[in-house]
Amino acid sequence: MNAINNRHEIISKRRGLRREATPQEIILWSRLRNNQLGYKFRRQHSIEKYILDFYCPVKKLAIEIDGSQHFFEKSLEYDLTRTNNLSVFGIKVLRFTNADINLNIEGVMLKILGELG
Repeated sequence: MNAINNRHEIISKRRGLRREATPQEIILWSRLRNNQLGYKFRRQHSIEKYILDFYCPVKKLAIEIDGSQHFFEKSLEYDLTRTNNLSVFGIKVLRFTNADINLNIEGVMLKILGELG
């Protein structure tokens, strides 16, 4: 059986994404790290060919932060396909925009907590 998590061939890309985190990723990570919500989250975790911004393996919950590049038709189609492909593994994807993180971090946290149940 092939490994689906953290595939070796994209490890350098994952490391680069962690080094070059956006301000919004840094803000959210500061709220998710160290089991602050009672669950472990991972940054830039890969499932198959996809790299997830944040992932809680116990709850199979992925959190994605979408910048402006995600609002073009091709990106919207890709994101939908990606979400559908991840759902095959039982993974639920929560999406937030940069504006959500910047302007309503408490609302974002409440939504995440609601999903963690």
